[in-house]
Amino acid sequence: MNKTSVEAYLKEKIRDLNDWPKEGVIFRDITPVLADPEAFGTTIDAMEDALKDIEFSKIAAVESRGFIFGATLANKMKKGFIPVRKPGKLPYKTISESYALEYGTDTIHMHIDAVQEGDKVVIIDDLIATGGSSKAAATLVEKLGGKVTSLVFLIELEFLNGREKLQGYEVKSIVKY
Repeated sequence: MNKTSVEAYLKEKIRDLNDWPKEGVIFRDITPVLADPEAFGTTIDAMEDALKDIEFSKIAAVESRGFIFGATLANKMKKGFIPVRKPGKLPYKTISESYALEYGTDTIHMHIDAVQEGDKVVIIDDLIATGGSSKAAATLVEKLGGKVTSLVFLIELEFLNGREKLQGYEVKSIVKY
């Protein structure tokens, strides 16, 4: 499948839930993609294809749905995997980064030994909305001396302008709304 047909195919699989989690929001539900082996495989293949010309040794993914794609892709591509988690979820010493939400802030953590000086890291997540968690993950990689070589998302909500927070980084998405 070419990129256009992959996007159209996956859009057919992604379920739209109106007014969830609150009125006026259209939630893009990826669970039908995960439940369908062909759709899930197509997603992983499309993400792998997006990385074919990128040099990197590790994949970092933000919990929780990012883990599904990031860990699967890391295994398939024979790369290290770095979990980026909410506070209190990682058992070893961590560094943290906070980021703004629509109302308030959130924080993510990474083990202090997850990235070595000079590591080239790709960040994977299921969705880019405002870009806050992705930018925070990139900051964590850089605090530890790594270089973010690309960020890849299954879904991009273009109207929320998440790419603006990620200026200076290569950003790729498979499906755009």
